[in-house]
Amino acid sequence: MLKPLGDRIILEVQKEEEQTVGGIVLASNAKEKPQTGKVVAVGAGRVLDNGEKVAPSVKAGDTVIFDKYAGTEVSYENQKYLVVHENDLVAVVE
Repeated sequence: MLKPLGDRIILEVQKEEEQTVGGIVLASNAKEKPQTGKVVAVGAGRVLDNGEKVAPSVKAGDTVIFDKYAGTEVSYENQKYLVVHENDLVAVVE
């Protein structure tokens, strides 16, 4: 499995099929980029200027909302993931 470094977090993006009121399924290029994902792996945390390490505020298994155009898409073992910095996360869905 992938292991993120520093304050990076690996997400499995949750893509939702979107339908119009009339039942027409929208093409993927007509939809907005998904903004929710499930945390798959978390890095060790961010290092402050004074050398102190700050632990990440999320853990594997959390569902999060992230900035619309954040992160880098990667493929690993035929699965697509999104690697984001912790400060790209907006909220944890409870």
